[in-house]
Amino acid sequence: MISAQAWADAEILWDFQKMNHELRPCSVAIGLGSHDLGVAGVTADLYHRGMAPLIVFTGATSRTTRDRMPRGEAEHYRDRALELGVPASAILVEPRARNTGENIQFSRDLLERRAIPVASVLLVSKPYEERRAYATARKLWPDVDVVSASTPMPFEEYTTSIGDARLVIDMLVGAQQRVALYSERGFTIKQHIPRDVEDAFSRLCRAGFSNRLASDQPQAS
Repeated sequence: MISAQAWADAEILWDFQKMNHELRPCSVAIGLGSHDLGVAGVTADLYHRGMAPLIVFTGATSRTTRDRMPRGEAEHYRDRALELGVPASAILVEPRARNTGENIQFSRDLLERRAIPVASVLLVSKPYEERRAYATARKLWPDVDVVSASTPMPFEEYTTSIGDARLVIDMLVGAQQRVALYSERGFTIKQHIPRDVEDAFSRLCRAGFSNRLASDQPQAS
């Protein structure tokens, strides 16, 4: 069972992680690979709405996705977007990235190799990864305008769609830790973390939602 306090604390982190950017057309949409195939669906919807003329799906596999997406996150995202009517000509696949920093850097490299000019990026991620993805992109690609986007769902509805509330809260706690940790390590820009968010994070850690916390060893974002 997940306590009422844990649900409330998770919602505090959820609200903080959302950047609440106003969507606007960008040069390219970059869908960040993960276990959540909904990212591909959101990216496809944004393409159909005219928010970007080109999509890059980026991601290899992780311990969470190696079984459900054996050909790689980016490839499975591409398949989903094709199912949703995005033309193959509008999709590029970056299949090597294994963390957010590589998602950004390898996508940037791919676009540069193809001489595709990029003034702005529509960065599509899981809802609880918006803030760290944004901070990573601003650090590694400072000359482009970054607009964050994700599945437009309330927290409880999102956990129901994933089918594993504990996994989502574990991921939320891990994402929150990395907002502070990775800025200290120079992987992302620094962001202010309100006290109520820090307190909610601490309570969730004490409650045992720690499976996705980063180790003490330095690692890329």
